[in-house]
Amino acid sequence: MPNDCISYQESGYFSDLISDYLNRKTELEKLYNRFPTLDNFGAQIDEKSANFSGNRALLSETIERQYRGLDVSDITRKNIESLKSSRTFTVTTGHQLNLFTGPLYFLYKIISTIKLAAQLKERYPDCEFVPVYWMATEDHDFEEINYFNFKGKKFRWHREVSGPVGRLDTEGLAAAFELFSAGLGAGNHADTLRKLFATSYLEKSNLTDATRHLANALFGAYGLVILDGDDTELKRQFSPYIEKELLGQVSHQEVTDTIDTMHGYTIQVNPREINLFYMEDGLRERIIREGETFVVNNTPMRFSETEMLDIVQRHPERFSPNVIMRPLYQEVILPNLCYIGGGGEIAYWLELKSFFKAMDVTFPMLLVRNSVLLVTEKQAAKADKLQLTWKDLFRKPQDLVTEKTKALSPFELDFSAQKDFLRRQFAALFDIAQQTDKSFSGAVKAQEAKQIKGLDNLEKRLLKAEKRKHTELLSRMTHLQQELFPNGTLQERFANFSEFWLDHGEALIPKIASVVQPLENRFDIIVL
Repeated sequence: MPNDCISYQESGYFSDLISDYLNRKTELEKLYNRFPTLDNFGAQIDEKSANFSGNRALLSETIERQYRGLDVSDITRKNIESLKSSRTFTVTTGHQLNLFTGPLYFLYKIISTIKLAAQLKERYPDCEFVPVYWMATEDHDFEEINYFNFKGKKFRWHREVSGPVGRLDTEGLAAAFELFSAGLGAGNHADTLRKLFATSYLEKSNLTDATRHLANALFGAYGLVILDGDDTELKRQFSPYIEKELLGQVSHQEVTDTIDTMHGYTIQVNPREINLFYMEDGLRERIIREGETFVVNNTPMRFSETEMLDIVQRHPERFSPNVIMRPLYQEVILPNLCYIGGGGEIAYWLELKSFFKAMDVTFPMLLVRNSVLLVTEKQAAKADKLQLTWKDLFRKPQDLVTEKTKALSPFELDFSAQKDFLRRQFAALFDIAQQTDKSFSGAVKAQEAKQIKGLDNLEKRLLKAEKRKHTELLSRMTHLQQELFPNGTLQERFANFSEFWLDHGEALIPKIASVVQPLENRFDIIVL
């Protein structure tokens, strides 16, 4: 193949907002603090050092407590301990508690985070940099996380639930395991996957512990630190900001004002008047203010202002930040420099800078995570034989077929030249018509439209005929594209890591990590 990567912008899978952000469009500079380059991290370190008021000792001790019962690598243990130092900073990514990691990009997020932390250590050797995976334990959308795809089949966790997913017990996952195990077949790599699933989901009591165990098994050797924000002591640090949100509703005003300046872009999330949920086991519902009373949506619970503020002090763990407030919570308790996320995540972070400023919290640098397409040697050979570039394969299927049909045809299938010639002829006729009767001008215009439409139809018929002529070759191209883009979407958004682990085992993660470069903003194609 002529290259092994394309830019995010060329891939066609990123929004205008993210493409313009990556291109550092001047109009967007007001939406972020610093663009992520190695040199820019120096100023970010200085600003976070001066502005961070979180309790480092408590953070380290809390994470250590959350790791109890796990086999913790020396490098992860060292990273947890180092968080007590004022010269230690974090690089953070976050992700839902998808069953068995969910889609492939779970791996890419964490690998990006680990790689960036290592690069920062090389550039700023006087500091320590800890890669952090923030588990989205408080999310309540079970349908988004209760399945994964393996070899085109969906393995789903069937049950009725409500409330924060991290607190769910793992009842019912034995059935999913039996089906998955049967589909794995025999071999050492298959046995490793069985063990990973069983020790994570069948031997742990809740989804938080299961996900922590799995992520630690995959990435503990790289020093990854896994954090659960659903924690009373961590929430206690955040309680002043919870009070400000309840009483002042600062986030709604600041984010709304920012959105009003983002003309022409699709808005990722819109703020609510109060961007907090009330949370207990089996319950996570919006808090709504009605006059002097706070109401928990879809429940009979109602609190006066005094009662609500009293709960903040006594039970801060009952308040769960939504998508607008969660980033603030993260940055309050972590000495964080950079958040790494997908395009959709970075899009909503770009709405938040003025809110952070109003709360006097340093806004982190924002990095679009690495994206990867995993390709077998056989698939790469097919692409070469079919004379397809990676850019070709990233096209929409219909566009790929059309472009390749035109390339295969021995004659020109585009009638643009003929249409332009026709328009020039009718322009001359129209000049004459304007000097005569107005009705003649209308007749000229109507005839022009008819002739152009006729050429359009001839062009479509000719293209269709050429497609039939090259059916077999075009079919091989689209079949390869379907293999690499299952269900017409990016592989990383559909397939699970186990599909590739089955062939490559423990070599899979090091192979990906050896290729991706977090700060280069490119979509890597990795031939396995």
